[in-house]
Amino acid sequence: MAAASDISPQSYYIQHHLVHLNGLGEKQSAIADFSVINYDSIFWSVLMGLFVVLLMWKAARRATAGVPGRFQAAIEILVDMVAQEAKSIIPSEATRKFVAPLALTIFLWVIFMNALDLVPVDLLPWLFKVTGVGAQTGDPLYYHRILPTADLNVPMGMSLGVLLLTIYYGMKIKGSGSFVKSLFTAPFHGHGVVGLLLVPFNILLNLMEYVAKTVSLGMRLFGNMFAGELVFMLIALLGGAWAGFGVGGVGLGIGHVLAGSVWAIFHILIVVLQAYIFMMLTLVYVGLAHEDH
Repeated sequence: MAAASDISPQSYYIQHHLVHLNGLGEKQSAIADFSVINYDSIFWSVLMGLFVVLLMWKAARRATAGVPGRFQAAIEILVDMVAQEAKSIIPSEATRKFVAPLALTIFLWVIFMNALDLVPVDLLPWLFKVTGVGAQTGDPLYYHRILPTADLNVPMGMSLGVLLLTIYYGMKIKGSGSFVKSLFTAPFHGHGVVGLLLVPFNILLNLMEYVAKTVSLGMRLFGNMFAGELVFMLIALLGGAWAGFGVGGVGLGIGHVLAGSVWAIFHILIVVLQAYIFMMLTLVYVGLAHEDH
């Protein structure tokens, strides 16, 4: 990354907010490096995961057989929705007993991780500056990024987990031998010499299918949340007249508030929609693992 003295304050503002807490600072590559551990992404994703577990534990403890309260009713609606979606996609009841709760957990987990994007862009940097842990370069939290799903490592890690899950159920339902055999003999079936000639094409297509599913699942979530994060940063720049950027005018400050409010309201839909899509594709991929070519 370019040094702060080589770029405009506005560009440096955005660049600074895109740097993760990983010990590399601005030396980190603009291209995702899967060998680097981003501690901020791990912290916030684990925290949101624990929050989901606590939420569901609390719902289970409060559950009653009588007239449910609002909280219990909301959780029951979510559970029933995911159960119905799983039933329509996954034919095996035994698989649904595990995958349906997993899908619900993924749905809520991704929602809460995505919802961190609604936290004001400069709230945490301001708190870190006030407390002295992120006031200047070299401080522990000078670089910190709150949104885990805008870090490619997190969505791709989750999509790899879904890939392993589909392979596991493919081998469990079909048997290890039949699953491996299908990689060599499907989707193009043949006998004798023709079948042998088709083996490389079958392997290539099957590998491409698994790679495409995994990459598209992770990249879809990452791309949408990264773009939303950038929009919030650009909107924050409208308030630069109050932050010393010199872009001037009370009108920009008012535009900052209005645009931020409108985008935040719209972004709530994106937050939920992306979580729903990730959950549904997880169910679809596990369901496809039960089907023969």
